[in-house]
Amino acid sequence: MNQDLGLNILSRILDWNDERARNEFDWLRLMARLKYDGYRDFQAGMRFIESLATWLQQFTKAERETAYGFIRSALVYIGPSEMQRLVEQFYPREVRDRLVRTIAAQREIPMYRVLADLEATKALNRLRRQTLFMGLSDGARVDIVRHSNVGLLTNEQLVVATQVDAAKWKDLLDKLREDLKDQEARFAMVYLIDDFMGTGTSLLSYNKVKQKWGGKLVRFKDSMQAAAEALENDQLFQPDWHLCVHHYIGSAHAKKVIEERALEANTSLTGAGWPKTIHFSFGTVLPDDFPIDKAGGRYDDFIDLTKKYYDPIIQTRHTDVGGVTHLGLGYGGCALPLVLDHNTPNNSVALLWAETEGGARDQDIDAPAMRPLFRRRQRHA
Repeated sequence: MNQDLGLNILSRILDWNDERARNEFDWLRLMARLKYDGYRDFQAGMRFIESLATWLQQFTKAERETAYGFIRSALVYIGPSEMQRLVEQFYPREVRDRLVRTIAAQREIPMYRVLADLEATKALNRLRRQTLFMGLSDGARVDIVRHSNVGLLTNEQLVVATQVDAAKWKDLLDKLREDLKDQEARFAMVYLIDDFMGTGTSLLSYNKVKQKWGGKLVRFKDSMQAAAEALENDQLFQPDWHLCVHHYIGSAHAKKVIEERALEANTSLTGAGWPKTIHFSFGTVLPDDFPIDKAGGRYDDFIDLTKKYYDPIIQTRHTDVGGVTHLGLGYGGCALPLVLDHNTPNNSVALLWAETEGGARDQDIDAPAMRPLFRRRQRHA
């Protein structure tokens, strides 16, 4: 659709007068060009303004201004440039600092002395090579981590997934020993990397029915221990190795609860070769009042829309893990007004991403069709 035509349709949908239309058109053109048109999952032939016009028409005329106002004032869109900046800052701001602090503690010297001490510098270089980086999903952007740290990290330190077979672990270990010229060398630090944490349940959650812990962290542990057994107990890690989990973006809630959850799971996770402590870090943490239900009532009218325009079919056994059954405010009730350029988190309010046909549901519910503004690519069917 021609952008000017799309804007004119928007103007009619929202009953704007000429002055309001001119002001809004300037803002819409700017944001579409700089950010929103870059969303990767728009359907063919559609961009933001066309998607917005379609999205607004699911509401009544009286409700459309509330919906548009939410997009205008609340939506946060993190595009490729912002995400790349967070990825590029990962090593200098997080990893290098931890490596230096580790060597300073081991040698009992101040951090500023590490690079001035020849032996400490050698130990730092060795520890850097003994650090392994593994992606928890494609959002880890391992390729950008590699490209932005050429000369510091080698290809053999970066792995795109955490569940790898014994042959891959052996290859990683062999390359480490070859580079360090030490046949007893083992990894001393592992970073598990992902793009976003909303609740932390995909990383670590407790299944009350099965009475066991699950999630990506548990699957990494199982994969690691299976590889160690297959390699006839040739240990992959030093006895005092560190496990670090880094997310480029995290909600304030996730930052608060994930360490508590890890402590609760510690007894179950502790086993042969597993570290006593897991270190969590974030490139940036969203503010405490970022969720729209914690914004002092500013978005109460829009929250009412998330209840009215809701199809319970979007609830699945996978979303139940988040602890809420009504997903109007998103997975786990996170109520985030957040869109990432490569996909919309299901922690965001469902009206942003849910797509359904509507129809009769259980308990005589006639659910409305849900039209997404930024359609989400689902990981679970």
